[in-house]
Amino acid sequence: MQLNLHRLWIFMTVVECGGFSAAAQKLYLSQPSVSHQVRQLEQALRTTLIDRSGARIRLTPEGEVMLEYAKRVFLLADEAVAAIRQVSGLQTGTLVAGGTTTVGTYLLPPLLAAFRDRHPGIEIGIRTGNGQQVERGLVDGEIGVAVLAGVPTAAQLVSEPILEDRLVLITQPGHRLAGAGTAEPGELAGERFLIREPGSSTRDLQEQAMETWGLKDRAEIWGPETIKQAVAAGLGVSLVSEHCVEQELADGRLAAVEITPAPKPRPIVLAHRRDRLLGPAEQAFIAMLRNLRAWPRKT
Repeated sequence: MQLNLHRLWIFMTVVECGGFSAAAQKLYLSQPSVSHQVRQLEQALRTTLIDRSGARIRLTPEGEVMLEYAKRVFLLADEAVAAIRQVSGLQTGTLVAGGTTTVGTYLLPPLLAAFRDRHPGIEIGIRTGNGQQVERGLVDGEIGVAVLAGVPTAAQLVSEPILEDRLVLITQPGHRLAGAGTAEPGELAGERFLIREPGSSTRDLQEQAMETWGLKDRAEIWGPETIKQAVAAGLGVSLVSEHCVEQELADGRLAAVEITPAPKPRPIVLAHRRDRLLGPAEQAFIAMLRNLRAWPRKT
């Protein structure tokens, strides 16, 4: 039996979009057409891939297996394109770099701008998310290369350190500790600690610091930008990358307090799938990352 790749792509899109209607909109097809194509795929395989009995679609065990193989099929297709582009070098192509939230926001843009200056024919894209999301994107082949705060744990990935990132405790400018500059952990007693969402590599270090400093009161805040605004508004204190608060510390919207013992710096690493054939743009970007000696200075 020959597998129809068009139908397989439609099946993947239905799963990614969470339903037939959303997939139809994304693919510019009618919903009956999308449903028909998936039915045809199921009939060819003589099994049911999607359970349609509930309010939301669910994959059957057979559907779970097919989804994993489908991802591998289209990842291989992407690698075939990358292999062909190696022949033409860096004249054309696409580079989609992934980054954990802080790295993707404050490190990747200036790096990719410098890369684009060297290779103007390459189309540039950035995909950000917390650590878990970026790892999943690499494993699934949606991202070729990524820069992460902390070391990824997925067995399919290979990583190497390129930089370090120091975390600083930030407070509202009028906070009782703001003028001191340094403080002992005991002076934080009674403070509410604002912590990142599950899946964030920063959250792991925040939790370690809370345990070391003996802090209990905490509130969960999603994303570094929201945490900065929450701290500035007086909702609590937090531990964030020094690079994401440079401007706010410089113009007085936030204050930094040195705590002893200070959290250890975390590694900033580049990562990619160990079995992925990297395109020329990805290889050139990795070479650029390996030559980094410090975070790019803001202009």
